[in-house]
Amino acid sequence: MSSRATNVVLLGSTGSIGTQALDVIASHRERYRVLALAAGRNEELLSRQAADFGVAADRVRLGVDSSDALAALASLPDADVVLNAVVGFAGLPATLAALEHGKRLALANKESLIAGGPVVAKVRGNGGGEIVPVDSEHSAVYQALRAGAPHEVRRILLTASGGPFRGRSRSELERVTVADALQHPTWNMGAKITIDSSTLMNKGLEVIEAHELFGVGFDHVEVVVHPQSIVHGMVEFTDGATVAQLSQPDMRLPIGLALGAPDRLDQAFGAIDWTRLGSLTFEPPDLDAFPCLGLAYAAGRAGGGAPATLSAANEIAVEAFLAGRIPWLGIAAVVEDVMQRGTGNVDEVADVLEADRLARERARDAVERRSAA
Repeated sequence: MSSRATNVVLLGSTGSIGTQALDVIASHRERYRVLALAAGRNEELLSRQAADFGVAADRVRLGVDSSDALAALASLPDADVVLNAVVGFAGLPATLAALEHGKRLALANKESLIAGGPVVAKVRGNGGGEIVPVDSEHSAVYQALRAGAPHEVRRILLTASGGPFRGRSRSELERVTVADALQHPTWNMGAKITIDSSTLMNKGLEVIEAHELFGVGFDHVEVVVHPQSIVHGMVEFTDGATVAQLSQPDMRLPIGLALGAPDRLDQAFGAIDWTRLGSLTFEPPDLDAFPCLGLAYAAGRAGGGAPATLSAANEIAVEAFLAGRIPWLGIAAVVEDVMQRGTGNVDEVADVLEADRLARERARDAVERRSAA
């Protein structure tokens, strides 16, 4: 372990992941130094964070939708780790910049990897950057994969809590409200990812992300519903052994690991009291009630521009649901409508941007049609 403090660029610092990352860093100031901060709209909190961690004013940015500003921070010469916790497709430029300049990318922004998978892979190969996942599920798989060689992996299993609507039939989901969908049973997250969890789109996006991160085919990435959210991910090996990572739900554990992997922190987050844990249960997902998961598998298998189209259409649909313009079941309907209109291919950044633009345009049209009906 280096004696010099690791310089961290934190993008999306005022959100759920960002604030928890700063909590981790605050307890390990001898190990980490906050080099730069960027946030969306919470100027007051951003200013307090900059003051608390001694970040220079010229390395603090408000408005994370500015792709040039994010990319500039992600490629700072003295940055060691870029933690990308920007929500949605806006995080792509920072992902590419960090990898192009050979940084460690602690990735919480799954949409950029999903939408731009082929482009991200090319940039990572050329620039020599490293991706360490922050998502609890992919962090769990990252840890479990240490137990065997790549050719010994039979399948990856991602766990889903099932969200607030686990066990409900499709007919029971016709009238759920925004407030209902925002009541996640185990995790405290931002609005967009909480809605994605309620539809299982979040898990579908994670399936595509697992494929991109670990190079495992879609027939070998499975989802199981695990309502206790104690087992975060599993890897089954060719000899039948399954290695799992377990902890209480606490995002500070995967954040801490992503900042310094393969080294672990000396502070326990989410430690389990095994005498009080109780039972752990698992069940298959209901693809009829939660069609977004099936749509994500289809997009992943189609490849090309399909994942970018899926991600962009979903962002617009979730925004429309949160604004009360479409019902909860309308999210999947909008995404499916857009996917059926074609997805194209992606080889360069311009292709990703065009796939994203066109999908958003078509999704807005689909929302308008449903709102007017």
